[in-house]
Formats: sequence, C-alpha cells, structure tokens
Amino acid sequence: MPIAIQTEEELEERLSRPSSADAAAMASLDGDLLILGAGGKMGPSLARRARRALEQTGVSKRIIAVARFSNQDLVAQLRSQGIETITADLLEPGALSRLPDIGNVIFMAARKFGTSGAEHLTWAMNTYLPGLVAERYRNSKIVAFSTGNVYPLRAVSQGGATESTPAEPVGEYGQSALGRERMFEYAASKWNTQVSILRLNYAIDLRYGVLPDIGRAVYERRPVDVRMGLVNVIWQGDANSMCLRSFAHCQSPPNILNLSGPETLSVRYIAQEFGRRFGIEPVLTGEESGTALLTNAAKVHRLFGYPEVTALDLIDWTADWIASGGGTLGKPTHFQVRDGRF
Repeated sequence: MPIAIQTEEELEERLSRPSSADAAAMASLDGDLLILGAGGKMGPSLARRARRALEQTGVSKRIIAVARFSNQDLVAQLRSQGIETITADLLEPGALSRLPDIGNVIFMAARKFGTSGAEHLTWAMNTYLPGLVAERYRNSKIVAFSTGNVYPLRAVSQGGATESTPAEPVGEYGQSALGRERMFEYAASKWNTQVSILRLNYAIDLRYGVLPDIGRAVYERRPVDVRMGLVNVIWQGDANSMCLRSFAHCQSPPNILNLSGPETLSVRYIAQEFGRRFGIEPVLTGEESGTALLTNAAKVHRLFGYPEVTALDLIDWTADWIASGGGTLGKPTHFQVRDGRF
C-alpha cells in the first residue's frame, strides 16, 4: 500500500506529482497552456502538475491559469510556483477577448450544485460560455472537461456506458453539460477545431469525492444511502495526468473519452470497507436500484494505461485521512441523486 497522506502539503504534492508520460506530453505541446476555470477543485493541482512536468524536461512554456480567484492566497501560491494567473469572470462581455492567444486550452469552468432554482446560471456557464470559448479559441487545441451525467442511468446488468452510448442526460445539469459538448462539436465542425472531451466521474482528492462522502458518513455513524448502488471513481492526480496527455488525441470531430477508474464499485462494499478500517458497523439505508450512473473507461485506459492509484489505495488513504482529522472542502458530491436535480 502506498504511504498514507497526512497533511495538506503532502496531498497537494502527491496530486501534482507528474509522471514521465506527463513530462513527455507537456514537452511535445506546440505552444503554451491556458487553463480556463482553474480555481476549482481540480484546476490548481492540474496547473501545478503541468508546471512540474515541464520542469522535468527543461522545456520553457507558459502555464496560465484563469479564474475568478476569490482566494488571493491561491493566486500567490500559483504565482510562486511559476504559474501565471489572470483574474477574470469569463461571462463578462469582453473578458475572453482580453485573454492571450494560446495554442492549447483546457476548459474546466462549470456549474453543478445550486442548479435547481437557478437553472439559467447553469446553462450560461455550461453551454453559453463554452460556445464563446469555442469561437474565441477555434484555432487552438481544446481539452474540455465534461461529465458522466450526460449518460442515462443504465441497467446494472448492462455495465457502464461507453463513448458510443447515446447521451440521454437526466435533469438540467446533465442537459446543460451535453450542451457544452455540442458547442465544442460545433467548433470542430465549423472551424476544424481539434478537441478532446473528457466525461469525468468521479474524481477523488481525499477532501472531497464519493469515497470521502461515504467514509465520513461511516466514521460519523450517519446513514449511507445505497439506492445508487454502484459508482466509478478515479484519483484526481490520475485524471489530471490523462487530461494533459489528451492533447495528443485531439481531433475533429471531437475525441470523446470516459475518464474514470477501471472498477465498478458497490456503494455497500465501499461502506463496509470503511467500516472494517474504522471498526464501525456502517448504517445503510435504502435498497440498491436496478440502474446506476456508470461509465466504461476501457478506451481511455487503452490510450493511457490504468491509473497509478488503485481504488483500494484510495479507500486506505481516505480512511487514514478521515481518522487523522484531515480537512474537507465541504462540497458533497450528491452521488446518490437519481433525478438529476442538484
């Protein structure tokens, strides 16, 4: 088992530690890297991984992180690590036109939680903004994060959705995320923009994700809802690694990749594994449904290999993190939601 992660500093270092494949991918990029929406859960560690990958190669490129950046400490940290920052609200008129022309763009800006009751904001962020970005950077390579929520709930006997499974999102969040994909597809069709679309679920960072949600519930003796009986997860570091390597696979029409781990994990099993580590009998509520939100990530594993961090490693790390009082971002995933309302 990999050594447990004890501190925020160790966690950030591990999340941003590049592989040799990351270094090769960054060195081979034609031009600099622009990360739009870099202030969220994944963006900072992705920017750091890209910078550290370049440092391994000695190749000089700009890494530019763009976000609203409400946390000025984060801005200072990124700048101290050789990452340029631009503070901008990308929905403001003219904001995109003021950004530099960059040959490689990662689009991470998105809105999920709080959709119910403010659907217009979710559509603006998830569909309108991608249309603007697609036009602004039509001559760049674009890697765009999407979500497995564009797929329908599938019968457990069918296994996870593949990239060829028709998109049938449940609820307005998933619908708006499909709208985001369609905007980048439009750019690929109209301007031959080279695009990769990453349908991610679910990234794990110890401070947030499906595993921390379940682990904390077990540790605090709260009920674990098993109605969404199966899930897919991936270490955030592995997800970011695959993101950086996806530029080599950008194409028109866009290359769609399911970004997740190889296992299909039972929520009941996850709760029991945490219970075994904590010496606590999990409190389970509900009954497993015959359908679940699942993806088959075989295609991405064929391209990039299996994740470096396994699901059991993640459970071990998360259990140690929770038991030692590790912090949380306070952003539950709501993985158990079955009606698409977030």
